[in-house]
Amino acid sequence: MQRRSSERVSVNINVRFCCEDRGYSGTVRNLSENGMFISTRDMRFPFDTNFKVLIPVEDYVLTVPVKVSRITKTSDSYDGIAVELLNPPTKDYLKFIEFLKSALE
Repeated sequence: MQRRSSERVSVNINVRFCCEDRGYSGTVRNLSENGMFISTRDMRFPFDTNFKVLIPVEDYVLTVPVKVSRITKTSDSYDGIAVELLNPPTKDYLKFIEFLKSALE
């Protein structure tokens, strides 16, 4: 079994993202320095696999460019997407991850 390159942090963070001119909302269930899993409802496919996830952090919004690596489907509806970061993570994103890890200790 292949191990992940970085540790996942379990969270419950509401986010927004836009694909093909349609706005979506979802909940990040876990994240790491390289990616995240977003639980969502009523996804419409196909759409461009590259987009930006908007994460509210205190007094600003963290914008994270991602690409879809996996889609989950339950019964007849798509209900989640695993995404990986497109670029090396920004300092703000890494700082956010470290804050989350320290809050869980």
